[in-house]
Amino acid sequence: MDTPVVTRRAETEAHLRLKRLALLWAQAHGYTACAAEVTLPQCRYRADVAAYRSRLREQTVTAIFECKQALPDLRRDNCETAATRERLRSLRRRRDVLEKHLRVHYPTLRTGDSLFAEYDSHDFDAIGHRGYRRVLRESAALENRLFGGTKFECLARYRCANLFFIVLPNELFRETEMPAGWGVLVEMNGTLDLARKPEWRDNAAQARIRLLQRIAMAGTRQFNRAFAITRDEIAANSLV
Repeated sequence: MDTPVVTRRAETEAHLRLKRLALLWAQAHGYTACAAEVTLPQCRYRADVAAYRSRLREQTVTAIFECKQALPDLRRDNCETAATRERLRSLRRRRDVLEKHLRVHYPTLRTGDSLFAEYDSHDFDAIGHRGYRRVLRESAALENRLFGGTKFECLARYRCANLFFIVLPNELFRETEMPAGWGVLVEMNGTLDLARKPEWRDNAAQARIRLLQRIAMAGTRQFNRAFAITRDEIAANSLV
């Protein structure tokens, strides 16, 4: 029986193909323990593919592969916290200045929702000021990225692996869009080519063992699905 690459609900064929190619590439480069959808031990994230390599007289190596089939998907996870926070601070200063001037020029925007006039709020949306709306839109987008889009940065900061790779179609590769320190594998003619080498990140031997354990657990879950082994069956056999 062939064991399929594990899939998530609503996963596209394109994303599944990239995961399969990442598993093939990892094994072709000496990673003998690999699995898809691996829950990482040091953070709340799950890797599309994780791999472990052990060679005689060499340090063990762990790698994480994140597959991205579209630029919006890539950008959602590629938020650099420091730069984003600084941009948010700049936008908030701009918003304060705009609101100060709008209060002066449009006193009728006061809503009268407080007992004291100095605490009244203002309905700035009522005039449709384009600059003000643009500041609000960008601020909201950056806040969403900051609080939900720092996956790449967190994986590297927590040293969840020694090497990190982005896997994506060749036509999507843009150097400026790639996360710092990550390698890039681009899909060309049904195979992956290394477009950019990753930076090496040291971590403790115990961290590499923990990731190997998570790879083994993910692999076991995938085989259970492939062979239709259920928890009830496992529990029943444990009583024998």
